[in-house]
Amino acid sequence: MKHLEIVFRTIIVLLAACCSALSAFASNDLNTEYYDSVEVSLLTCQPHDEVYSLYGHTAIRWHDSHGKGEDLTFNYGVFNFKAPHFVARFVFGLTDYELGAYPYRLFLQEYRHFGSMVTEQVLNLTNYEKGLLHIALANNLKPENTVYRYNYFYNNCTTKARDILEQCIDGKLEYTDLHNDSVSYRDMVHEMTRNNPWSRFGNDILLGVKADQHTTWRQQEFLPNNLMYDFDRARIYKDGNYRPLVKERRIALPAGVQMRKEGFPLSPLAVNITIMIVGLILFAIEWYRRQAFIVWEALLMVVSGIIGIVLFLMLFSQHPTVSLNLQILFYNPIHWLFIWSVIRGRKTIYWRLVIVMCLIFLAGSLIQSYAEGIWNLALCLLLQSILHIYRIKKQ
Repeated sequence: MKHLEIVFRTIIVLLAACCSALSAFASNDLNTEYYDSVEVSLLTCQPHDEVYSLYGHTAIRWHDSHGKGEDLTFNYGVFNFKAPHFVARFVFGLTDYELGAYPYRLFLQEYRHFGSMVTEQVLNLTNYEKGLLHIALANNLKPENTVYRYNYFYNNCTTKARDILEQCIDGKLEYTDLHNDSVSYRDMVHEMTRNNPWSRFGNDILLGVKADQHTTWRQQEFLPNNLMYDFDRARIYKDGNYRPLVKERRIALPAGVQMRKEGFPLSPLAVNITIMIVGLILFAIEWYRRQAFIVWEALLMVVSGIIGIVLFLMLFSQHPTVSLNLQILFYNPIHWLFIWSVIRGRKTIYWRLVIVMCLIFLAGSLIQSYAEGIWNLALCLLLQSILHIYRIKKQ
């Protein structure tokens, strides 16, 4: 009971602090003297081991060092993971995120817990620009405006922070010395998930043709580190003069020790190679005995059908990069339609259909990158089809 009382009191204190800070922020009048003591920063947080943070995070800091003492973090990445059907809504592009504002110390406390470094870029804004940002953030905090439809590549917590800062610039914002413009969304996802092979594999299953197209530097700013890089090299032009967008860059929170969770011991490639080895051994035995292993064939068809159903459902997703996925040329619900016929040992066109799908699947790989090792499952079914067609010809 004592522990519950401490937790309850802590929550009350935090809520009171948030309400007090937000009330003060919303009530400030727009005079230039107030903004003399305000410092606006872009916060870039390095990734940690949680799935939702493999790509890092971005937020805005509003720090009044002398006036009313507000030190707030504006975070466009607030969501409720326990909301009904959260995962399904996220996959179909129907997730709603919202803007949250709370004391800066609480924001740092979260990333200190995960051991992630936080970099702060103090922006070189005029008092007039700070006033515009003040109005924009206060307007975004209104109940009717705080929620937005989240899209991972096109409208996320990083792009929202960028957009609201850019719209408050008094002058022309120019980006110089931009990063590589020949990478795709898939390339960037691979880079950010290099230490999480199963996350990378899952993304490659879902991402389609559009994820392999080259992106512009603007599109690449969905990643926090890319936006931080571009802000460092941005400048504001007005009345014949230039000023850098970033006045100062500092480490708000040094990197700590990150505790990595133990995942599945085998990588997706190792699992797929194991499946391929098992398939080759069983195929050799089947060929020698001239008899197919029905249970093995049914298992391959069930797994292929499950992947196919997932890809079929992605056709209805609002994420543009998953709606056209050539992996569905082989992995589709068709496999399930023939399971009963195969189990009963009936003659069926399924095995010839597998060969056709494999050939089309091969052609699709020239256009789209497939998930690592995903070929092995298809090859196992291809071997079974060769066995059945050979048996039919012998008969």
